[in-house]
Amino acid sequence: MTADVDQFPELDKTKFEQRGTEFKLKIPVTNAVSIGNSIAVGFGDGTVRIFFSGQSSEPIKAHDGVVLCMSTDGDNILTGGDDGRFLKISLKGEITEITNFGSRWVDHVTAHNGNLVCSSGKVVYYWDKNKKVPKSLDHDSTIGGLAFDAKGRRLAVARYGGVTVWKKDYSNKWKSTKLDWKGSHNKVSFSPDGQYLVTSMQENQIHCWRLKDKIDFAMSGYGSKIKSFGFVGDSKYLATSGAIDAICWPFDGDGPMGRSPICLPYLANKLVTYVEPFPNENAIFSGLNEGSVFLSQIENTNNTIIIRSFTGSEVSAIAVTEDRSHVLIGDMGGNILWTSIWDEEKK
Repeated sequence: MTADVDQFPELDKTKFEQRGTEFKLKIPVTNAVSIGNSIAVGFGDGTVRIFFSGQSSEPIKAHDGVVLCMSTDGDNILTGGDDGRFLKISLKGEITEITNFGSRWVDHVTAHNGNLVCSSGKVVYYWDKNKKVPKSLDHDSTIGGLAFDAKGRRLAVARYGGVTVWKKDYSNKWKSTKLDWKGSHNKVSFSPDGQYLVTSMQENQIHCWRLKDKIDFAMSGYGSKIKSFGFVGDSKYLATSGAIDAICWPFDGDGPMGRSPICLPYLANKLVTYVEPFPNENAIFSGLNEGSVFLSQIENTNNTIIIRSFTGSEVSAIAVTEDRSHVLIGDMGGNILWTSIWDEEKK
C-alpha cells in the first residue's frame, strides 16, 4: 500500500517549507545574489525577480535570452546575458545599460566599490568608477571567471591554461602576473585572507595557488563538474560541489596540501550541485541534483538538517539574506523556496 502524497501535501514537506513561501515559476533559475535583506534571482528567460519578505517583484525583463551571470554593486544588481548586454538594475527595477556587445555574450560580471567589470570572449572590460570609458584587458583564450580580492586591489581572471592576476601599480598602470596550469579554468576566487587563489576546472578538479610562494596543487577525485564552491568563514574551509558528498578542504595553517578533506554525506548516489556557506557559521547549505537542500555543520557530520525536500530538479542557486534570517533556494525546474532559517522562538 502506498499513500498519495498529493492528497496530503504537507506530509513530505520540511518545517522550513511549511513556514516558508514556495514559487513554482517553471523557468530555470540561473543565478541568485543577496542584496541587503532582499535576494535577486536571474532566470533562463532573461528576467530578473527580486524576492523580499516572502514576496516577489514583478518579473523585470532584462535580457533577450538567458541571464548568464549576476553580481552586486552597492544597492544595484549587475547582470550579463547572451544578448550581449551588461546591465545595472536597481531594487526598484530600473535598468541602466552599461554596454552592449551585440552578438557577443557577456559571460561574467563582478564589481568592487563602484568599479565594474565584465568579460566577453577573450577580453575583460574594467570601468573605473571615475571614468566613463572602460579599460580593455586582453587574454589569449576565453575567460572562465572573474574575482576581486577582498580589498579590490587585485582582479583574477580565469582562462584556459591558468589565471591572470591584474593589479594597478602606483602610476595607475595595469600589471599582470600569470599563474599557469594546463587545462580549462572556470570559477575563480581569492580566499578571504588573500593568501590563496582557487579555481574550478573543466577537468573535474580544484586547482589552488598559495600566493606568497606561488606553490600550486590540485584537489582531484571529483566525479562531476564542480559548479559551485565557496570559502567558509575566514578561510578555514573551502566547500565544494561536484561529488556525492559536500567536500570541505581545510585551509587553516599551511592549507590543504597533504591533508584530507571533510566529506559531508547526504543521499546515496545523489550529486551535490550547489554549496553556499552560511555566513558567520562553520556550516554550509548543500543542494542536490534532485532538488533537496541540507544545512550541515562542517566539523560535526551528525549535525545536518534538511531544509527542502526533493523537487526532481537540480539545485542551481542558494542565497542568504544579509541579516542571516532567510534563505532562498532555486532550481532548474523553476521551483523557489523562500524561508526563515531560525525558529520563531530563537529570533
